[in-house]
Amino acid sequence: MIAIIDYDAGNIKSVQKAINLLGEETVLTREKEEILTADKVILPGVGAFGDAMEKLERFGLIPVIKEVVEKGTPFLGICLGLQLLFEESEESPGVKGLGILKGKIVKIPEETGLKIPHIGWNSLDFPSEGTLFRGIQPNSYVYFVHSFYLQAEEKEIVKATTKYGVTIEASVEKGNVYACQFHPEKSSDVGLQILKNFLAI
Repeated sequence: MIAIIDYDAGNIKSVQKAINLLGEETVLTREKEEILTADKVILPGVGAFGDAMEKLERFGLIPVIKEVVEKGTPFLGICLGLQLLFEESEESPGVKGLGILKGKIVKIPEETGLKIPHIGWNSLDFPSEGTLFRGIQPNSYVYFVHSFYLQAEEKEIVKATTKYGVTIEASVEKGNVYACQFHPEKSSDVGLQILKNFLAI
């Protein structure tokens, strides 16, 4: 069973639909026992960093997420779910993230001709081998929707990058924690393969 954490964020149902399409049972939940007994856990989401952290706290999900990670259950953060894994975000000054991974989330600089938010298809480069990208060719395209991006403290955890005025750290892996800034559930066959690779862990 794959637990998808429900904390009233946007875009959760499309992740559930993609996982179901791959033949896995899912449960959309904020119940501690369901999350802790799941085979794998996904934290998706679209929205504001501070608002999301407030909801995770209100629903009592912060200690549950940390327990899932500590017990070694494969955990996948998607879009906002990646950002929340880190320590802080310029989007919500003074709000602490989950702090499971070290680094901060910063605003994409407003360069001439580049629209913010960054919405659309961008190709990936792979600075080092990542489990999520097995069988996926460099320069494969995935779908992004974001205004803020990751600056990870530990560069060795960065497994995929893209360019949008600056180098965007698009995916990280550390231990049992995996995360993508882009939306695999909206990234056609490439995205489904990424999700399949996560489900195979």
